[in-house]
Amino acid sequence: MLSQYIQAAMRQAKYEILSDDGSFYGEISGFQGVWANAETLEGCREELKEVLDEWIFLNLADNTPLPVVSGLKLSVQRVPEVAL
Repeated sequence: MLSQYIQAAMRQAKYEILSDDGSFYGEISGFQGVWANAETLEGCREELKEVLDEWIFLNLADNTPLPVVSGLKLSVQRVPEVAL
């Protein structure tokens, strides 16, 4: 499910070439603070995915709700510990 969520989010990424230096900028709408900038489009995609991965884990650790992407919802559910 996690990889499907990441792939769905990455499909929503938007990229542009910055006019001042010709580098690539990418971001994913709805994922505040998830952006990347690199010399090549492929480098920008790779960096954006790394940022997204870290952003997801940080928000899950903080119990911050994540956006629903293409009908996919990620959340953490605590399971009660069972004494053995």
